[in-house]
Amino acid sequence: MSVTDPAATDAVATDAVATDAVVTDARAVEDRPLRVAVILGSVREGRLGQAVTDWFLTTAAALDPGLDLDVVDLAELDLPLVLPGWGGTPSPEAAAALADVSPRLAAADAFVVVTPEYNHSFPAVLKNLIDWHLREWQAKPVGFVSYGGLGGGLRAVEQLRLVFAELHAVTVRDSVSLHGPWSGLGEDGVPRDAEVCAGAAKGMLGQLTWWARALRTARAERPYAG
Repeated sequence: MSVTDPAATDAVATDAVATDAVVTDARAVEDRPLRVAVILGSVREGRLGQAVTDWFLTTAAALDPGLDLDVVDLAELDLPLVLPGWGGTPSPEAAAALADVSPRLAAADAFVVVTPEYNHSFPAVLKNLIDWHLREWQAKPVGFVSYGGLGGGLRAVEQLRLVFAELHAVTVRDSVSLHGPWSGLGEDGVPRDAEVCAGAAKGMLGQLTWWARALRTARAERPYAG
């Protein structure tokens, strides 16, 4: 005849309740719409980035109407170039800018960076935004929409992949590359080769949303310790 320890029984029951709570929370997370921060990475006067971003937003909404798309336009963000020292406090100007943008990046499940290519790289304003943040990027996927010249901004994207890898983000393999946008985009901002570009967007978004859901669930079940 065996005797059951009441304390052990209570512990098992408590563990079961805790496990059920984790599963319930994970399912609730899975059911939420994916929030994608679309970062417009150009601030140059006469930029084409706005037209490219508008086209991507329209295309993404048609491909996946359930996405919650949040545009972070760096031209509207006055983020200083001077960063505080380690453990330091941001200036009042920086704190005001961060109060707007940081919660939006933290709330995002994934990112899409719209970037031109300047001198074989990406704009300094984009690197500045990235460097002001750390945990907001971690264990989240990043996709790219690039434009510019014959290379279509691909050299900027390849450098951004290295930067985001350092920040523990996951960049998706496929990207959208618009080559020679001054001739490849119509006056309405829609690519003239719309079918090919929409196909590229579909491929990139498919990978991005898969990773976004997988990593969001993983973060909910076990916080990332990067």
